[in-house]
Amino acid sequence: MILIDTDLNLALTSASDTAMVSAAPAAQGFPRTQRLPSVRTLARFLTQAQSAVRLKGEVTVLLTTDAYLRKLNRQFRGKNQATDVLSFPAAGIGAEKISGDLAISSPTALKQAVEQGHSLSTEIKILILHGLLHLAGHDHESDAGQMARREVLLRAKLNLPQGLIERSDAKVKRL
Repeated sequence: MILIDTDLNLALTSASDTAMVSAAPAAQGFPRTQRLPSVRTLARFLTQAQSAVRLKGEVTVLLTTDAYLRKLNRQFRGKNQATDVLSFPAAGIGAEKISGDLAISSPTALKQAVEQGHSLSTEIKILILHGLLHLAGHDHESDAGQMARREVLLRAKLNLPQGLIERSDAKVKRL
C-alpha cells in the first residue's frame, strides 16, 4: 500500500532551487522526471520488488517530508536528522501477515535523484527496494556485504541504477 502525506506537495515544491516538483503526476509545467510518480506506478513496483526480495506480508510505504522523517529518525533511532528511508519491521501478533512499513522522504529522494541524474520515480524505487531488504532482515551496517550483493542482483533484475550502499561506499572511497 502506498500512502502520500498531505503535507508533501508544499515540501516538494520548496525542496530544491533547481527543481520544482508537483505531487500531481500530470501537473503542467513540471519536468516529468521530477514529478512524484503515481500511487499506481509505485504500488505495481512494490509488488514486483516484494516478489523479487521474497518478502511475504503486507508492506505500507509512506511518502512524506524531511521534517517527518527527521522526527521518526529521532524517535526510533536516536538520530536527530532527516534521512531518505526508514524501515519498520512488523513484530508480534499478526507479523506473519504484515512485513512492516517504510517511510521515504520525497524531498530527500528528489535531491538524490537530481544528484544521480535520474528521475524521482527511479530514486523512490531504489529507496523502496533498499527498505524492503531491511524488512527482510538485511543490515548493511553490520553484515559482511551480503545486503549490498543482494541489492546489486535485485537492482539488475528490476532495471534500477546504482543503489544506496554503492553510493555510500563510493563516497567513502573518495574521502
